[in-house]
Amino acid sequence: MSTRVLVSGAGGRVGSEIVRAIDAQDDMELVAAVDPALAGQRLTDEVACVADLADAIDRTRPDVMVDFTHPNVVEANLRTALLRGVDCVVGTTGLSESTLADIASQAIDGACLFFAPNFAIGAVLMMSFAERAAKYMPYAEVIELHHDGKADAPSGTALRTAKMIADARLSRPDTPGVETELEGMRGARGAEVDGVRIHSVRLPGLVAHQEVVFGGQGQTLTIRHDSIDRTSFVPGVLLAIRAVGSRTGLVIGLENLLEP
Repeated sequence: MSTRVLVSGAGGRVGSEIVRAIDAQDDMELVAAVDPALAGQRLTDEVACVADLADAIDRTRPDVMVDFTHPNVVEANLRTALLRGVDCVVGTTGLSESTLADIASQAIDGACLFFAPNFAIGAVLMMSFAERAAKYMPYAEVIELHHDGKADAPSGTALRTAKMIADARLSRPDTPGVETELEGMRGARGAEVDGVRIHSVRLPGLVAHQEVVFGGQGQTLTIRHDSIDRTSFVPGVLLAIRAVGSRTGLVIGLENLLEP
């Protein structure tokens, strides 16, 4: 039996890749595509974009909603779907974990809210390696680089990486902070998340990239991941679509779906 999938943000750079991938799967059926900017435009032979998410859910009754939209609309989208008992796979960043937990608490019929700050398998491994390294090399900073149209900074991946490092290291080292910034140069040391500095780069030509730089006595360690094409997110999204029906409540991180 095929999993019935609705894609919200179907006309976006990632959403359009997800639409094509779902349409090519034997065990999935794309039943609806939502994107107000492309309402009326046909994305596949059977599915045209619509503007109204609630109406699309009520008409097509999807099992799963995939959301790659915008921080300004994702919260409302999730509440709409979860209150109708639809499982959600979310790649839109910008919501805090407390907000995600509040949204998930409103789900009915055991629906699951699955959120991943990054669906690229390599990015998940990068975060896992950084978490392991932090136990032995607690001095670390994160540099994340994205395209100039990204709506949030720091990225969700960088935030999660910083928190994983902070939780894993055995001590929190003192590192130079804002007190070292030259007058009029506020922000040079980046944002601080749980004692880890994050630096955000936004430039045309980039997709999604992150490196974690560790420093120790007489040595450094750099762990880097690069998404050079948005198709890098597709395998992780398909994995989540297939797995979300067996989960309930809030699940954060693609690592929860990978074998240990």
